[in-house]
Parts: sequence; C-alpha cells; structure tokens
Amino acid sequence: MSQTATETTLPKTLGQLRSSDFTAARVNRSVKDELRDNLIARLHKIAANARTNGEAESLFPGIVGYDDTVIPQIVNAVLSRHNFILLGLRGQAKSRILRALTTLLDPFCPYVAGSELRDNPYEPLSRFSKDLIASLGDDTPIAWMTPEERYVEKLATPDVTVADLIGDVDPIKAARSGHELGSELTMHYGLLPRANRGIFAINEVPDLAGKIQVALFNIMQEGDVQIKGYPVRLELDVAIVFSANPEDYTARGKIVTPLKDRIGSEIRTHYPESLDEAISITEQEAWTARSYEAANTDIQHIEIPHYIRQIVEQIAFIAREDKKVDKRSGVSQRLPISTMELVLSNAERRALLHGESLVVPRVADIFAALPGITGKIELEYEGEMKGSDTVIRELIRTSVANIYDSYFADANTQQIEQWFNLGGSVELNDKQSTKDILASLQQIQGLFEKLTPFKINAKSKPEVAVSAAEFLLEGMTAHKKISRSEARTFTAGEKRKRNEDAANYAEKMRQREQERQAESAHNRTRRGFN
Repeated sequence: MSQTATETTLPKTLGQLRSSDFTAARVNRSVKDELRDNLIARLHKIAANARTNGEAESLFPGIVGYDDTVIPQIVNAVLSRHNFILLGLRGQAKSRILRALTTLLDPFCPYVAGSELRDNPYEPLSRFSKDLIASLGDDTPIAWMTPEERYVEKLATPDVTVADLIGDVDPIKAARSGHELGSELTMHYGLLPRANRGIFAINEVPDLAGKIQVALFNIMQEGDVQIKGYPVRLELDVAIVFSANPEDYTARGKIVTPLKDRIGSEIRTHYPESLDEAISITEQEAWTARSYEAANTDIQHIEIPHYIRQIVEQIAFIAREDKKVDKRSGVSQRLPISTMELVLSNAERRALLHGESLVVPRVADIFAALPGITGKIELEYEGEMKGSDTVIRELIRTSVANIYDSYFADANTQQIEQWFNLGGSVELNDKQSTKDILASLQQIQGLFEKLTPFKINAKSKPEVAVSAAEFLLEGMTAHKKISRSEARTFTAGEKRKRNEDAANYAEKMRQREQERQAESAHNRTRRGFN
C-alpha cells in the first residue's frame, strides 16, 4: 500500500494490516527513527529540487529568518534522535516550530482501536490491547492516526500535577470493572502516555513543579513511574520537545539538573535580524488581505506603502535596544503584527468616513495604533516614570526618523522649512478628506518635488500622495526641523520659534531701554530750565 493511501483504503483489522505494506518493520520504528527517516527523505527532495529549479525550498514553510541559524540545529537534533528544547523570548515562533515537526511524521499510523495508549498493533504496550489481540487475533480492529493527532501539547503552569501529565488511579473504573486499585486496568492515563507513538511538547517547562520534572526525566530515562504508590512501567515511544524563556531556564531552581541533563540539544531562537525578514513575517501573519461585501460601494482596494511597513517593524527593533524597555521580557514579533492590523483599520475607518475607494495608511495611523503596542512592551523603572504612552510615542518618532533618513538623508528641505518659518501651517487629521488635505499640502513650496523616492507625480492617486507627503513632514518633525501639535497641525520648528521669541524679547528690551533713556533725557532738560 502506498503512502498516498486514503482512510477508506487503509486496513481495518490486524489481519489486513499484516498483509499490507504496513509491515512490522515499518510500524515498529520508534517515533524518533520515523522523524529521522522522513527528514532525510525531505532533505534529499529539497536538494534535488534545488539542483533542478535553482531555488531552495524551506524545510518548514512559514518559518522566516531561521534558515541559517535555528533550522540547521533542529535538523541536527532530529538526525541525532534527541529530545530538545527551544530557548527564546516571547514571539520567536517556538511553538510554531514544534508544531511543524508533525510534517516529518508518516501520513497515517495504525493503532489498536480503543486503546488509550494508542498501542502498536504488532507490539502492544497496555494490558487492554494485549488482552484484545489475544481474544480476537487477526480480527482485532485497527484505527489510524494522522500527524496532527499524534502531536500533544501542554502549557506548563505551577498547578500542573503528576495526574495531569502521567496519570492517576481511577476508583470508579476499579469499582465498575471489579479490578484491584493496583491493576493497570484501573489507571487513568495523563497526557504523556496518551501521546505514545507521537510528539509531546511542553511549553514553558521551568514553570513545572520540581516533582513533575522528576517524573518527566524518570519516564524519559527509565520508562517507569509510580502512580499513587503503584509502580507502573511504561515503555513509551515519545519524542519529547520543550520550549522555555532563557531567563527562567538558566535561573537556579527553575529546572532540575537531572531533567536538563537528559535534554539532548539546547537550541536558541532569536528575533528577525533584518527589517526585510521582519516585514516578511508580518506580511505572512497580519490580517491585511481584507475583503468586503458585494454591497460595499466605497472601499475597493488597499495599498500599504513600503515605508509604513518599515516604520512599524522599526518600532520593534528600536524597542529591543531601548534602555527604558525590559530586555528580559523581550519585544514580541506580535507587536508589529497587531500594530499593522490596527494601522490598516484606522486607515479603513478614515476611508469609510469620507467615502473613499482606496485605503492607504499614513504615519498618523501608526500613532493611532498605540493600543496594539502598549500591552506588548514591559517597561523598566525609568520607562514607568515617563509613562507607557510617552515612551511609545518616542519609539515611533525615532522609527520615523530612521526610516526617513533611508529615503531623504541627502534631501535639502530648506524651502519647506522656510514656508513654515514664514508663518505657514497645515493641519492633517482624520476629519478632513484626502482631497482637502492634498489641496492644503500643495500650497507648501517644494514639498512634492522631494517625493521622488516614491515616484509621486501629478498622476499619483491622492491617497498615495498624501501618505508620502505626511511621511516627509513627520520625518522633518522627528528631526525637529518643523513642529507638530497633538491636533496634528504642522508649524515652524521649535528652534525657529525659540529664535523668534528671543528676538521679540530682545526687541522689547531695546524699546524699553530707549524709552528709559528718552525719559532720563527729558528729566535732565527740565532740571536745566530750573
């Protein structure tokens, strides 16, 4: 029987299984051997496709930025048949990588129908399956598992018990069946035994109590465990994988040394190393491909400028280096994902308010996405004193300045500055339609001539032109060349204002001195006549 067999053509009884391609040699492979064999076959296929097409296929589709760092280490761990742990801060795709291991399992795996331990029909483990096969022989019913059904995941919390993971005695089952409490048939198995012949993943393993960790390494090493004082030997066939935060994992008392010693490979994950990688992840994960009902006559298209994507990602990069942000907690990649969704939603709202057909996010929409950022950043004491909103606004301004420099580092904006210095001002907010804002922006001398990096011209769509122009103004604001109020009114820069205030003050002092001198001269003249 081929690997492409469907559930309807799979053997239904033990006798049919023995006469099929699912031989004892094939089915009796351990899970780790199965993962290894399928990984080798996958690597051969990827290499062959690369030689034929010249394009390298990803071993784990959807995992971005790990091709040269994390994935080779995972490959080595699987080839070595290791239990391994992924160490990384939040939002580094640890759980996704563990779930992707199911792609290395066989499409279908047989087990004795009704078995809690999903017993191998050729080598049953539980008393239930052994008795059933002894009674029915070749007529023993066979059920099948898919790769997804062979993956069991548990989030570790301090209240997890041995009964949750390993099992417990079930007095009700004992009373109904008439068996003694010490009998294997009275056991209620936990998650780990039920993951037999599959992959068992434990997230945040340091949060497990010490006695649970002891039970884990005992069953990993010896294959036996005590349930309520009754010794039970379970020769489980499980590939056990873990995830943890590096700070928790390395702190004393967080994980018992014997368990750490029995984990074959320790693999560290990381955040995206470049903006392009981060943008690819956000494009993949964020809900930006939005659809509308047929009755909708307003919004027809969504266009997200590349510089908006860059600014959103840059926020996370800068936050990870900012001393006001807690580095031990990390800045999750979920931050730019949720921020991008909120940015687009604010642009959507503005388009709906003004009946516009094209949705184009602006920098102002990033400031409106504060709720998507505040909950994903843990602040240090200095940051707490300043307030989360203030810190995040500073992060956004710094991000805008950095991306602005990548487009306009050599641009001469003196003409634009002069327009504002001569008293010009422009207000850009969601209350105005795009056409009204465009008309206001066109009054600024030299503004649109500077937008050549975005190929803005007279034929450009108003929404695109306004977004690019606002980005330029926001960049100038971030560099303190001009100013912007909370009401989003752009005016002359703070330095210019300070200079004008100083000049006005000097002029007033000069006038006062002149008046004082004139009055003094007048008084001297009056004394002369006396």
